[in-house]
Amino acid sequence: METSYNKLLNGYQIFRNKFIESDSKALKTLSLEGQKPEVMVIACCDSRVDPALILQCDPGDLFVVRNVANIVPPYEIDKAHHGTSTALEFGICYLNVKHLILLGHSNCGGIASLFNKPQLHQDDFISSWVSLVKPENLEDLTKDECAKSGLEKSYQNCLSFPWIKNKVEEGKLKIHLWYFDIESGEIYSKDRNHQKFELLTDSKA
Repeated sequence: METSYNKLLNGYQIFRNKFIESDSKALKTLSLEGQKPEVMVIACCDSRVDPALILQCDPGDLFVVRNVANIVPPYEIDKAHHGTSTALEFGICYLNVKHLILLGHSNCGGIASLFNKPQLHQDDFISSWVSLVKPENLEDLTKDECAKSGLEKSYQNCLSFPWIKNKVEEGKLKIHLWYFDIESGEIYSKDRNHQKFELLTDSKA
């Protein structure tokens, strides 16, 4: 535990050297001019899947939301608390991002809970949340296939938000479905017709 904590302190100093004390002074500029990211990412909380690390981004490049199983819930207006929906509204309507990336991944614990619900010893929220992307043919899928299916469900949920749907139809916003394989470190992108996932390249982004 102490080793992990010391690693954080060392990392903080590296961060300051690069972005605060160097000639670039990137954060000072961001502080004065505000954030203007063109890309928003909905990613999983999984500690192995950090969008900024995977994509080697600097501060200000990405507007990131992370939740269990990288789920976009359906559009609902009620008195409940909607953290992911709030972030979508801010990113889409106020930051005017041009790209929305839904980033799923292999070996997802949230998706695995759909298959192992009886093994959850604490379940105030988990099952209800991940049920938003539970496929009807769950028993026919592997966990990783279910994770990819969940991306498609989240995509459909995105289009239930009127201001997302409008921007997509107007060509002002592109939604990308990406799947990160932890073992290989490779990203797969679903093609424009949402037929299959293929290795991410410049031409298939």
